Amino acid sequence: MTDKKWAFEDFEVGGAIEFGPRLVTAEEMIDFASRYDPQPMHLDEAAGKASMLGGLSAAGLFTASLFMRMMCDAYILDSTSQGAPGVDYVNFRKPLLAGDTLTGRSVILEKRISKSRPGLGFVSVRHELRNQRGEVICEMANTGMFLLRNPETAA
Repeated sequence: MTDKKWAFEDFEVGGAIEFGPRLVTAEEMIDFASRYDPQPMHLDEAAGKASMLGGLSAAGLFTASLFMRMMCDAYILDSTSQGAPGVDYVNFRKPLLAGDTLTGRSVILEKRISKSRPGLGFVSVRHELRNQRGEVICEMANTGMFLLRNPETAA
């Protein structure tokens, strides 16, 4: 038994978890890009405006990392999470620009108990990250692994 709020049993198929808002600053975008993706449109406003992105834009991996952090703050850190075996897909639909305010949503698609580890369950989720205009910035899907709150009562 766990005292974490989110165990396998707590995720309902069709249910959604909302998270955010989160303001994204130019400084944090540039800091990330300087270390991991130093392309001009991620480092310089003028280069970003000259590109098809229309302004200083976040690196895709920064967007995905920020997305993960927002989910951690919303529910993962208060869960029985055992990680994930991977990510099914990540799509960047619009550029994340400096000054955008993000909100997110995770929708539970399906879940099942592991056959080889009865105290563990798999939860498949589709996630969306939107800007302040309601535009989808990024979509992801993955299956997370969560411990059961009461594995002895699981069928």
